Amino acid sequence: MLNDPRLVLERLCAERGEDFAGLSRMLGRNPAYIQQYVRRGVPRRLGEEERRKLARYFGVPEALLGGPAEQVGAAAGLVSIKRHPVMVSAGPGVIVTEELGKPYFAFDERWLKALTPSEPANLSIVRVEGDSMAPTLNAGDDILVDLGDSVERLRDGIYVLRIDDALVVKRLALNPTARRVTVQSDNPAYPDWPDCSLADIKPIGRVIWSGRRIV
Repeated sequence: MLNDPRLVLERLCAERGEDFAGLSRMLGRNPAYIQQYVRRGVPRRLGEEERRKLARYFGVPEALLGGPAEQVGAAAGLVSIKRHPVMVSAGPGVIVTEELGKPYFAFDERWLKALTPSEPANLSIVRVEGDSMAPTLNAGDDILVDLGDSVERLRDGIYVLRIDDALVVKRLALNPTARRVTVQSDNPAYPDWPDCSLADIKPIGRVIWSGRRIV
């Protein structure tokens, strides 16, 4: 069952690069606790406090981890944003093979509205690959992309671009006298692409937030 809390927790760990032992220690349990829960079904369900801690840690509704059914979709005051299982390249370019999204992060609704006027359906989380945007964006970073903020509202900033069949994330600098742009990499080891046409780079969304795991 796709809504089995054990499968949800296992998927979250795989997507975020977390390990069972580390989560167990966070909960004040022995290192094998989460592994036994996921793989052996012991205990049968998470305790309320444990479920709450894990939901807050991963930024997901408690219902996904076995909480009350009325919480499904979003916790009170939180808005769920889908993550699309594609990577945007800060390097040579990633071919898009799948764009189906699943709920991934839950953001505070007021914070999100202050960040962008776009509806949640026009927001997407994708993952960065490559180092051409370092140190601003690093490989493995999750970025929040505002799909409603693209060509019509284009201005200087970081955007996800579709070039042929690949998605890339780059900084755009607009020519103030023409609808031409310079595509820039924050990493000085990579060259800029001057005087580009919007038809060639196809901006699909502005990057408005990024999150990364501290290692």
